[in-house]
Amino acid sequence: MARGWESKSVEAQQAETFSEASSTRANLTKEERSQRQQKEGLMLARSRVSQQLESTQDPRYRNMLMGALADLDAQIAKLG
Repeated sequence: MARGWESKSVEAQQAETFSEASSTRANLTKEERSQRQQKEGLMLARSRVSQQLESTQDPRYRNMLMGALADLDAQIAKLG
């Protein structure tokens, strides 16, 4: 029985978070939404490159990934 109450609480928290995110997205202009999507894409790419950097041993590949990471950081900084 306690489990049912717990899941309802989690459900309510998720619904609240979703409604807050929806209202925030609705208030953004088209340009702001585009910029946010672009930044999220860059952050995902950065995460992927960072994971690859952690798992590689080849020094040439590491240098290439470090350059890509620096480029992604510069692009993210430019977006703000």
